[in-house]
Amino acid sequence: MAIATQPQLTLEEFLKLPETEPASDFINGEIIQKPMPQGEHSLLQATLCETINGIARSQKIALAFPELRCTFGGASIAPDVSVFRWDRIPKTPSGRIVNRFEIHPDWAIEILSPDQRLKKVLSKLFHCSRNGTKLGWLINPEDESVLGIFPGQRVELYEAADKLPILDGIELELTVEQVFGWLSFT
Repeated sequence: MAIATQPQLTLEEFLKLPETEPASDFINGEIIQKPMPQGEHSLLQATLCETINGIARSQKIALAFPELRCTFGGASIAPDVSVFRWDRIPKTPSGRIVNRFEIHPDWAIEILSPDQRLKKVLSKLFHCSRNGTKLGWLINPEDESVLGIFPGQRVELYEAADKLPILDGIELELTVEQVFGWLSFT
């Protein structure tokens, strides 16, 4: 008896589809729509971009982008925050930034939403690590922890007063408590 299977979409076919809101990732032949960001997620994402760019942009070290589509290694993903070293930011011949980033970020940050599956988000960060990303963070607001993902698929857990790993060259010191402190208005 023959079993009918759904034809798998190619990366090229995925890239021709209209963008979704919120963004969808294409990884391992699967389309995964990200959940709509809520308060904690949005504030962490915005503050991370502001904090990183406040230090790294003026010195032309790196630039942090929210929800930037990055296509590389047979996948197309939109990490919550993508950080690129200044000299790796794709530009046109006239020096203007390109619209399509077809390279891996140097630092990929994901913020776990309540209805997201940990396995899917980790899979995305592991894909980044396997394809050249030097640092990944998986921020989990529920238990106030951060998983650091390093080359070679090495993973470390950071909690409370632990100092977080930062992309080399960015003069920034953050602890897990400081990051989650951004969520409090007291």
